[in-house]
Amino acid sequence: MQKYLITGFSGFVSRHFLDLLESFGNPVSILGVDVRIPEFSTSQYIHVKCHFEKTDLLDRAALERTTGMFRPDFVLHLASFSSVAYSWKNPVACFANNTNIFLNLLESIRVHSLPCRILSVGSSEEYGSISEKDLPLREDSPVNPLSPYAVARVSQEMLSKVYIKGYELDIVMTRSFNHIGPGQKEIFVVPSFAKQLAAIHRSGQSHGVLTTGDTGVIRDFVDVRDVVKAYHILLQRGVKGEIYNICSGQGVTLEEVILRMAKMLSLHIDLKVDPALLRLVDNHTVVGSCEKIQNTVGWRPLIPMDQSLADILEFWKKSEGSSDV
Repeated sequence: MQKYLITGFSGFVSRHFLDLLESFGNPVSILGVDVRIPEFSTSQYIHVKCHFEKTDLLDRAALERTTGMFRPDFVLHLASFSSVAYSWKNPVACFANNTNIFLNLLESIRVHSLPCRILSVGSSEEYGSISEKDLPLREDSPVNPLSPYAVARVSQEMLSKVYIKGYELDIVMTRSFNHIGPGQKEIFVVPSFAKQLAAIHRSGQSHGVLTTGDTGVIRDFVDVRDVVKAYHILLQRGVKGEIYNICSGQGVTLEEVILRMAKMLSLHIDLKVDPALLRLVDNHTVVGSCEKIQNTVGWRPLIPMDQSLADILEFWKKSEGSSDV
């Protein structure tokens, strides 16, 4: 039975990864670690056997005990402070946390000489601002991080390379672009829009005002259910030491995202910019190429964006509170 250690277990991506493993119908053992207790149940799974430990990854000794006892075949590292906005408000906490939890994880694998495959999940934020003539972004494009969060992600990637070369750890890296889907917390841009739109729809109004930041920026969105398929196939067949973009290859403005969702709900929406939601420094256009991962392991995104948006709206239409991420 294959064993997976999942950090950031209580979050949005982890839950979809568990759903994917369950869909394969093969027995797997999961050890989930997180500082937060998951708000979702794992009792519905038949093939996926889950055990959760509330663990602070900054506690290296505790993490070493956990990994040494479980001895995973695969490690999916999802844990992080993943909000760029949060990193601007709390740069020290974001950088220190994201860098040190990953370093502790690598050390816990190294000291026990565990022969496992690690997936280091990075971000398209690592690329920073880039000229439109240099798009789409490819894995050999230069990195130019423009936020504390992005700097931490680049540091995580560099640590991976050090541990691959110096200690021969088996690590595959991603630069994951903006992923969206049902269950994502409203601190992220698309679910924030969806939650506001769903509230207007529930009120019975046909016309409303949406509070936003800069809606002119262009982003490459990919459905989380496609993302977790990429993570699984990279854990199984990715090339050690390589970096892979996880993206759709298509760019869309945030304004278009809003208009698409508003149309689905038959709403007329006016946009109101909240200066507090504007980033101090932002990347105007972020569009990637998924050619490398497609050519290497055969992954490509399959879920169209309108389906993702419809599913997100359906989630928020049914929910009046916040979800976990």
